[in-house]
Amino acid sequence: MSIMRTALPLVLLTGLLTGCAGLQKTDWPTCAAVGGVTGAAIGATESSAYAGYGALLVGGMAGAYCWVHGDGDEDGDGVPDSRDKCPHTPKGVQVDANGCPPVPPAAVVEEVVVVKEETIVIRDVHFEFDSARLTAADKTKLDTIATRLKQEAPSAQLRVSGHTDSVGKDAYNQKLSEKRAHSVTDYLIGAGVPRSAFVSVTGAGESHPVADNKTAEGRALNRRTEIQINR
Repeated sequence: MSIMRTALPLVLLTGLLTGCAGLQKTDWPTCAAVGGVTGAAIGATESSAYAGYGALLVGGMAGAYCWVHGDGDEDGDGVPDSRDKCPHTPKGVQVDANGCPPVPPAAVVEEVVVVKEETIVIRDVHFEFDSARLTAADKTKLDTIATRLKQEAPSAQLRVSGHTDSVGKDAYNQKLSEKRAHSVTDYLIGAGVPRSAFVSVTGAGESHPVADNKTAEGRALNRRTEIQINR
């Protein structure tokens, strides 16, 4: 009989604490209440006078054990309460390893870069030999440029300049470059680019080379018409 009195309290207490280990911390009142009943039973095995003391002692132990060791998942987000840094997360909300909704990435605002100035260089408009008259091939190429400039015209200013190589006299090249600049401009206006979009049409002659005039390739690069777009 003495063996039963010794073993029974240990069995009851062990079973109680094992059961409490799987509870949530918020269940500690229930755990304490069950512990009180168990404590009373343990105390009663010795004497009815010990029932109250047993209930108080074991109930307190069970409640404390439940609070310390309990590790449930109160909000059901899959993260144990001991690691859940965001308790009471609404159901269905995706959470990270800490039980918190992931922080949405900052919105990337793409800055629109507006090029204030652009220059279209026309090198493949060659005109007729020693002339400012456009060839049929020249006009086809300028049609493509006119389509682009008509889109720019409402909000841009256009400046056209003609350039030659160094072959010939300076004064002659100056006049030829002016004629070619005006020839290109007149064609673009005829193709639909508003006349008001052109703020200047000038000739620079041979004064602004972009390549070596001593070679045929260099001279070809220097013979050009430039259209500067200012937005």
